Amino acid sequence: MCGGVCRERSKRASVRVSERSMEFHRSDSSSPSSSMPTPNATDPKKPPTDPMHSWWESVSKARSRIHALAAILPSSSHDPLSSLADSDRPALSLLSSPTAYAAVSASLSGSHSDPLCHWLYDTFLSTDPHLRLVVLSFVPLLAGLYLSRIHSPEPPSLAGFEAVLLALYAAETRSRNGKPLLVTIPDLSQPSIYHAPLRKPQSLSPPSVGLISPPLEPQLGVKSTKRPAIVGVALHSFFSQISHMPAWSKLDFCQFAAAWAGAAPCPCRNQFDDAPIPDHSQIHEAKAERIPLPWEILQPALRILGHCLLGPLNSQDVKDAASFAVRCLYARASHDLVPQAILATRSLIQLDVRTAEAAKANAGSNSNANTPTKVKKPEILLVSK
Repeated sequence: MCGGVCRERSKRASVRVSERSMEFHRSDSSSPSSSMPTPNATDPKKPPTDPMHSWWESVSKARSRIHALAAILPSSSHDPLSSLADSDRPALSLLSSPTAYAAVSASLSGSHSDPLCHWLYDTFLSTDPHLRLVVLSFVPLLAGLYLSRIHSPEPPSLAGFEAVLLALYAAETRSRNGKPLLVTIPDLSQPSIYHAPLRKPQSLSPPSVGLISPPLEPQLGVKSTKRPAIVGVALHSFFSQISHMPAWSKLDFCQFAAAWAGAAPCPCRNQFDDAPIPDHSQIHEAKAERIPLPWEILQPALRILGHCLLGPLNSQDVKDAASFAVRCLYARASHDLVPQAILATRSLIQLDVRTAEAAKANAGSNSNANTPTKVKKPEILLVSK
């Protein structure tokens, strides 16, 4: 009897204690102090990142990569690279440094143990946009040396080159997200902001779409059957940022492209020229040898050469090298009977010829306008009184 009463009283006491604790939590949650944001809470009015902090983080990352590069290169390159690291924009300073580019070019081997290939690979994976531009500026050198050496009778180990090319390929695969690379082909029968057709079309036809590149498949290694596609994607990545690339990088690519085509003298080169263009075959033969040129490599190469040939801000050296390379590729395509390559290279040559003719005409008109003429004597009017 007493045990049952005691158990009942203890149960009621525990209920009262739990009710009081619940009331305490309610009052605590309704107190003004509980409505204050915690230090970890995010303020929607505050920007997610501090621009100054992100800028300093980017500068620090670029300086560390430059110091790592200086430790790899010969000691003669330490002082120029150290001055680049001390600038306000170290990554862009490295991008625009011909001394650094020449030092890397002279020391690049492409083997598995090549520290420069490791540096290029790690720098590209840093995801800093300016550092990625630095790596992309070496794509002509990487592709040129890789394709030239891989087709030699006894190719050496080029695992370092292949690792960097695969990193570029993987980044482009992620950015495309399984979609093909398309282009809308202009239809002259349809009106545009540039022209009005002579005859008004009866109905609007759907736009013609051309395929530049099919969807990319992930690759874990560089197989012989996938090598042209992987190198072509790397060249496309270079072309997508070509407006930021330095002149020496474009010049390197033009020289490699002419050497790939075979720089031996051929009358097909000057088929559309009134006067023979300067022969750069000795320079280009020292770069590389004649190699197979499938369309996966030739298409992005021609897009790069088109920019080097017609870009208004390019130096004359780059334009001359691109002009020679396009004519070498036209001769190669004419001998190999590749219709796509013949049409593309012939179009670039004709554009180059017309651009040169227009520049010559403008120079002639300017010289005529600036030619001093004989000063006329002032006319004297005789007035009779």
